[in-house]
Amino acid sequence: MNKGVLRIIGRFALLMALQLLVLNHVYLGGYVMPMLYVLFILMLPTDTRRIPMLLMAFGTGLLVDIMNNMLGFHALACTVVAMLRILFANRILTRGEPVSIEIPGIYSVTPQYFISYLMLMFGAFYLVFFTVELFGFRGFGSILLSTVASTLVTTLLAVLYQYIFLKKETI
Repeated sequence: MNKGVLRIIGRFALLMALQLLVLNHVYLGGYVMPMLYVLFILMLPTDTRRIPMLLMAFGTGLLVDIMNNMLGFHALACTVVAMLRILFANRILTRGEPVSIEIPGIYSVTPQYFISYLMLMFGAFYLVFFTVELFGFRGFGSILLSTVASTLVTTLLAVLYQYIFLKKETI
């Protein structure tokens, strides 16, 4: 295995362990549910092909669903994020230039572009997740409040993760 694949597997293991052992037990005010494991999908190399990315996203979400005894909410939301990433990541991260980024992150992309990318993708994830969880738009205010609050907190955690676990020299 090459070094890049080992990094991806290590990042997956770290984010899943952090999510399942710590973040699944954090509920702030009933509206904030940090789901940092989605960062695994967002940090895949920009030249990852479409089908493998969709399968990895679905598999990641399905694993979290199985561990949380849920009905596929995470799998659906992760797959939607992967589809949006395929459509918009290059436009946001590389500004449309044909550049391959091995690890999209705070050090490899302009920070404001990376943070806006995170907020867009986390926002889409939470909007899908909370809408499916409530099974409709009945409590749209609650969905919107939960989406915004969770997006902000998870984006902050993702940026902290970047500064703690990624080294500037290795990218």
